[in-house]
Amino acid sequence: MFAAAAVAAGFLQRRPSLDTIDFLSYFTTLSNLIGAAALLAGAVPGLHGRARVDWLRGAAALYLAITGLVYALVMGGDAGTWTGWAQHRVMPVAVPLDWLLFATAHDLPARRTALGWLAFPLAYLGYTLAHGVATSWYPYPYLDTAEYGFGPFTSYTSAIAVLFVVLAGLLAAWPALRRRTAAQRRRRPSR
Repeated sequence: MFAAAAVAAGFLQRRPSLDTIDFLSYFTTLSNLIGAAALLAGAVPGLHGRARVDWLRGAAALYLAITGLVYALVMGGDAGTWTGWAQHRVMPVAVPLDWLLFATAHDLPARRTALGWLAFPLAYLGYTLAHGVATSWYPYPYLDTAEYGFGPFTSYTSAIAVLFVVLAGLLAAWPALRRRTAAQRRRRPSR
């Protein structure tokens, strides 16, 4: 609910020139909504622990980790308002931490899971470029090739893509690694 409240407050506080479509075109906004949905679904009795909910939790962990890293490293990291703190600092730590500490007990095939998680950011990039061409508005400056050129676009999107792939692989492999480590600890004889 915290993330959803921060997104709602951010929508109400947005600058007048930013319409609803543009507001929803920020990866930050979408990743926080996905994170809120994942945390909420994980807390609902009957949904908690289901494979699809756990898949969504892992995806949210990836998207929010990227949101926090890109915001801190590329966008300058000045969170300013409480909504900025919630969306760029709190949720990008809380949701990945939830995944790392309470990873799923389900056997999510790491490669297929990571590829599934990567479909959304790839679709987001396609949508953002198409939306930008149609409206001349881009949520992030490095995506605007007309103003900044293809050099920054290629550099930033390539670096972010590598970050996505590496983190997706690590987060997808984490549950199996955690189970294996726990099993090894249980097998060790106590002294």
